[in-house]
Amino acid sequence: MSVSVLTTVRRLTAATAVAAAVVGAALPAAAAGRHSGRSHGVVYISDVRHDATGRGARSNGALNQQWVAVTNESRRAVNLNGWTLSDAAGHTFTFRHYSLGARATVRVHTGVGHDTRSDLFQDRRSQVWDRSDTARLRNDRGRLVDLVSWNRHRTTTHTGGHRH
Repeated sequence: MSVSVLTTVRRLTAATAVAAAVVGAALPAAAAGRHSGRSHGVVYISDVRHDATGRGARSNGALNQQWVAVTNESRRAVNLNGWTLSDAAGHTFTFRHYSLGARATVRVHTGVGHDTRSDLFQDRRSQVWDRSDTARLRNDRGRLVDLVSWNRHRTTTHTGGHRH
């Protein structure tokens, strides 16, 4: 083999090694964006109900019909303390002292109510989720875990999180 062929082979081998290292480093980083560093579970926005229209749209009952469901598909509970759920306008709900059980779902309602294991309340007196909006779920480090967008025609887009 000539010297130029050997040099080319070495360069290709080095480039392949660098590419493999970059891909290997990127995979854990992408996975970390979906989970809190404290668990191996998959937490995501599983459903949204944003319709609170009509005459009684500002009533507490109507506000509590607006909710975002957050699901934990893992076999372990996930501590959501410090996680946030926000809309496009910047209205933010922060999870406080809440652990989402294994294979469980919690609905975060807009209005006032008494928190339970399956229902949390933002205690707001006006709508949060609009007919065209985006719900963002971030972990306690501020990393985007999941994002769901919709418009008045009910088109839904999911980013992050596992889907069925």
